[in-house]
This record gives sequence, C-alpha cells and structure tokens, in this order.
Amino acid sequence: MITFINRFEVTGSIEEFEAAFEETSAFFAAQPGFVGHRMLKHLNAPGRYVNVADWTDEESFRRALGLPEFAVHRTALQKLGSSEPNIYTPLLERVAH
Repeated sequence: MITFINRFEVTGSIEEFEAAFEETSAFFAAQPGFVGHRMLKHLNAPGRYVNVADWTDEESFRRALGLPEFAVHRTALQKLGSSEPNIYTPLLERVAH
C-alpha cells in the first residue's frame, strides 16, 4: 500500500478547480490499484487543498499517471494552480476504540 499526498494552491477559479478535480477523481477511481481518496479543503485559507489517495502499489499509481488520458486532467489542474505531490508508505496507524 502507498499513500499519495498532493497539496494544491489554487490561483485560478476555485469552482473550476473543484470541477476539474472531480473529473480527475472519477478517472482515478476507474484505474486498477486505486483504493480510494479524500480531498480536503482548508478551513481558513481559500484555494488550499490536500488530496490523500491510497493505492495498492506504486506501480499501479505510476501506470495510471502514464496513461494518455491523464494528461488532460493534469493540464486542467495545472492551469488553475500549483501542486506539491509526494508518495508515502504507511508507518503507523491508530484508530479510536
């Protein structure tokens, strides 16, 4: 399992960004190896978002990024702001009892 975390700083239209990301979300949801994700919106800083996505493995994630169809999504999001993508592996997880 890997976790992909991408922080976004939106400089364009927030409505356009959210719509573009929703389309990107649907694209990823259809890819093999995609487990799920959460898009978080900063409470006090409009235009700041964090996407946290889980994938079964790095190879599946990279394969999805390499698909020609993804280029359309990447371009749409890049026109609306910047991002800081990183891949993590689980170290510790705890849930409430």
